[in-house]
Formats: sequence, C-alpha cells, structure tokens
Amino acid sequence: MKRAVWLGSSRRHIKDFPAQAQDLAGYELFKVQNGIMPNDWRPMPNIGSGVIEIRIHQPYEHRVFYVAKFPEAVYVLHCFFKKTNQTASKDIRIGRREYAELEKRRQKTKDWQ
Repeated sequence: MKRAVWLGSSRRHIKDFPAQAQDLAGYELFKVQNGIMPNDWRPMPNIGSGVIEIRIHQPYEHRVFYVAKFPEAVYVLHCFFKKTNQTASKDIRIGRREYAELEKRRQKTKDWQ
C-alpha cells in the first residue's frame, strides 16, 4: 500500500468537508493507495500529468485532486467544495501550483540520490 502525502492545505480543507463527504473521500483515497481507481473520477491533465479528480456528490459537491503515478506515494494536491458545474479557476491554480511544487521537490530528491 502506498502512503498518502497531503500537500499544501489539502489536509486542512478535507477536514472542512461534512462527515459523510470526509468518510467517502477517505475511503476513495484508501482504494487509490491500494491500486484501485475511485468509483467516480476524471483525469485532470490541465493540472498536471497523471492528476485525477475524485468526485464526491454527497451531501454536496466536493472534489479531491491527487496524483498516484509516482511509486513512492499518493499525493493529495487539493480538496475543495464545488459550488458550480465548472471548477473554479482558483481551484485549478491551487492544483497546478501544488503539482509544480511536487515535481520540484521530487527532482531535488532525485538529484541527491
């Protein structure tokens, strides 16, 4: 099982989800850690290569951006409440920023090995 690494404010934001949405997000991330795709997802290539969005529909719309393509961990980039049909540009920017920071950190680690 891969470990989960929470980036930026993702862990704090998921704690703001209602209990039912938190439980479902946790279950879906647990599946991802074990190599199983979530029940309701879509690719988010506009955020970064391999980024997936978990879609949670209860009690309202919540989203979790993650990337699991790296062998060492599942990286949770961003968690948020969705108010409209389209993902807010602010949430896209946060996901992109966290993905870029992740790639920089991984490159630094690789340089030391």
